[in-house]
Amino acid sequence: MEQIALPLSPRSSGPAAIVVGNANARVAEALSAPGSWPFRTAVLTGPPRSGKSLLARWFADSGQGEAIDDAQDLPEDAIFHRWNRAQEAGTPLLIVGGTPPWEITLPDLRSRLGAALQLAIGQPDDAMAADLIHSLAQERGLALGPGAADYLVPRAGRSWAELERLVLAIDRLSLERKTPPTLGIWRAALEEVTGPQEPRML
Repeated sequence: MEQIALPLSPRSSGPAAIVVGNANARVAEALSAPGSWPFRTAVLTGPPRSGKSLLARWFADSGQGEAIDDAQDLPEDAIFHRWNRAQEAGTPLLIVGGTPPWEITLPDLRSRLGAALQLAIGQPDDAMAADLIHSLAQERGLALGPGAADYLVPRAGRSWAELERLVLAIDRLSLERKTPPTLGIWRAALEEVTGPQEPRML
């Protein structure tokens, strides 16, 4: 499993690493080389729960440049002023929007960001989905048991949020039943998250 370690303090909460795979490898590579960005600016978008904020935190905390997270929820003139300040200082600026397309109404901001490097996180393939399941379980201190990914990945959805809900459901069911997660719990969690599967894959 390839990961980017986050430079977090011992008091920080949340994931300590970012799983890198088909869906975000280009993004991770680009964030490591902001000197090549047009106008030293990149715009990052992606599905919910896909790690956009984690990547922005890694970018800023590692000293690569500045980041504006959840920019789609901020006043556009405030983002435009931040862009101007970053240009004047020669500082790389990562602007994180929401799920594409991100509609920008302020013409000056739209033209600036339109000329920036456009980065988009996609959907994980099977290999990355397996890595994400294991990483999410590890963060919760959850031992999934042998063969978990082989069973879960072909039956699970491919959205980041759904994979996260699946691991949360496995963890909760395991606690409720006071038993380590094995086939019965994996199956129950899948049906809770995705609904009954017809025909069922045994």
